[in-house]
Amino acid sequence: MVRVRGAPNRALSLGQLASAAAPDRSLPEGMEPGLEARHYFQAPLPTFASGTHVAIVEVAPDTGAVTLLDYVSVSDAGPLINPTIVDGQIQGAIAQGIGGALMEEIVYDDQAQPASSFLDYAMPRATDVPDVRQDHLHTPSPLNPLGVKGLGEAGSLGPPPAIANAVEDALAPLGIQIDRTPLSAPNIWRMLQAATAARAITEG
Repeated sequence: MVRVRGAPNRALSLGQLASAAAPDRSLPEGMEPGLEARHYFQAPLPTFASGTHVAIVEVAPDTGAVTLLDYVSVSDAGPLINPTIVDGQIQGAIAQGIGGALMEEIVYDDQAQPASSFLDYAMPRATDVPDVRQDHLHTPSPLNPLGVKGLGEAGSLGPPPAIANAVEDALAPLGIQIDRTPLSAPNIWRMLQAATAARAITEG
């Protein structure tokens, strides 16, 4: 409600006020239509979301293909203003992170020129992204009145290390250590071939 100070009985709802300010209404001379208010809050320090990601993977030994069997994300962005939008944003960010972990790569030649294009630049499709199980914690930030934090980064930064650690765990019997992404099928296949050759030399 908008009230006249000192006269509480003289009031308009926000809807009535917006309707009165519409372009087709008669307004006082010099007044433009529309109803708006703007305020910029300068936070004293940036906020950071936190959370954890867990991935369960399967690695095909013949091809090096990595399949995501299960994925769990728990995020803490403080109080959620719109939980549905939050879930969608994190789901999209996880899809982006999966792309970086498993397939997205720009290849350069020995002259440092791009040797790939969007014709062979792989991005995740719907079939590459599993049904992510999401949950949330709600620890308020002391740095703003709403106690909210950022959340997009929490979705995109988690998949590469979670998936890389899961793949390394799956390949631990071969002594393979993961120190880079993307973990595409050709890259994993080369690691498997190198590990097999090294074992043959050791055992030979």
